[in-house]
Amino acid sequence: MVETTVPELLVELAELEDPKIRAVNERHGDDHGVNLTKLRAVAKRLKTQQDLAVELWATDVTSARLIALLICRPKAFDRDELDTMLRESRTPKVHDWLVGYVVKKNPHAEELRQTWLGDPDPALASAGWALTTDRVAKKPEGLDLDGLLDVIEAEMKDAPDRLQWAMNHCLAQIGISHAEFRGRALGIGERLEVLKDYPTPPNCTSPYAPIWITEMVRRQSVG
Repeated sequence: MVETTVPELLVELAELEDPKIRAVNERHGDDHGVNLTKLRAVAKRLKTQQDLAVELWATDVTSARLIALLICRPKAFDRDELDTMLRESRTPKVHDWLVGYVVKKNPHAEELRQTWLGDPDPALASAGWALTTDRVAKKPEGLDLDGLLDVIEAEMKDAPDRLQWAMNHCLAQIGISHAEFRGRALGIGERLEVLKDYPTPPNCTSPYAPIWITEMVRRQSVG
């Protein structure tokens, strides 16, 4: 384990700042300019250090919080701590890493999923949908997939961007993972046309649900 202090790490992260990377990130709402490969290398050097992670989170510096999420012990946080951390997550990258790297591995994930899913804050609701998508893929037992499709059909079209993206991912995952609901998922995607015109780079799959579902099912069949 590498012994270091929060001030030393903040200096190191400041030295890794790249104005070009910051400019790109700021267009997506992320206020940091550290190359993520370099950031991950710092975290790898530090290894797991829960106390340091808590201190780094408290700085409210985005790059430091990203390091914190990589070096923490996901199961060490209680439910209320994670709820507070999500509410404090100002930027999309911190929000996504918190949910994907920490909350999903925490024993309170299901309770938080249910709490956030109905939250009036679209950022929190999007976290609830992200956790739901994970369950759709890995542990669908007990989920009301028809009910989820009802909500998606009624609310996704007019949802704020981040919430819409999370609901769309859930729609696609239901169609990909559950053949009995595939026809309905495709139909909802075709009717709502959410992300139909999203600019998709070559060799990447469109996030438009009908294309996404069809392509992933095709890959599964040839794999």
